[in-house]
Amino acid sequence: MLARLAVILAATTIAVPALASEPVLLHAAGSLRTALTEVTEAFEAASGQKVQAKYGPSGTLKDEIAGGAHAEVFASANMEHPQALATAGKSGPVVLFARNRLCALVRPGLAVESATILDRMLDPSVKLGTSTPRADPSGDYAWEVFRKADRLRPGAFAALEGKALRLTGGANAPVAPPGRTIYGALVAEGKADIFLTYCTNAREAQAQNSGQQVVPLPAELAVGADYGLTVVGGASSQAYQFAIFVLSVDGQRILAKHGFAAPALPQ
Repeated sequence: MLARLAVILAATTIAVPALASEPVLLHAAGSLRTALTEVTEAFEAASGQKVQAKYGPSGTLKDEIAGGAHAEVFASANMEHPQALATAGKSGPVVLFARNRLCALVRPGLAVESATILDRMLDPSVKLGTSTPRADPSGDYAWEVFRKADRLRPGAFAALEGKALRLTGGANAPVAPPGRTIYGALVAEGKADIFLTYCTNAREAQAQNSGQQVVPLPAELAVGADYGLTVVGGASSQAYQFAIFVLSVDGQRILAKHGFAAPALPQ
């Protein structure tokens, strides 16, 4: 797939004149903000080409692009949203460029470990935070955890879906304070005792909020997240160059540095 993108890049470079003064327009999942900020800085330093990024829930960004929003590169927290654009003829091929997993971010003082996480999530006194399904893949992945829980304990899905607080990813979701993740902030404010989010988000929140715990989900509840990259139709040659950079060894090493599994790194 990388070779296929390189062929497209070569053709696009011939067909489209270089417009270095115009930034590459990137739409990307919010969970990629820290890692892709460093990737874009490295790309800008190497190429002299600026990147203008918009971060948010992947489902919302996909809908914006499908509706005609000006974007050139779409980095999603799942494969389905960019594939929907490709199927509709609005973008090129979709490439797997990173992997993540779901973890539990837990408030200080709440006794919980992987073996007891389901008990704690089902506890009526424990506030369970998630993102919003359909708008944000993180919410969809949380619901996948709930379905796995139901196979272990019939009735768990209904209980977890009923109590889950959809705190992020929606139209009226709160904005993170400067320099902090929204997940750590919400747990610190007491809005959630346990927040199901990406492991990369949970570790970043823990670094910013002393005492917050990161608890891996046990194998029977574990859910992985495949991240997809696509270049939107009509994009500049510089946009293709940026996509290639994300998939390069340099770009993949930066993603790995921030806790993502980087599938394009040499084994």
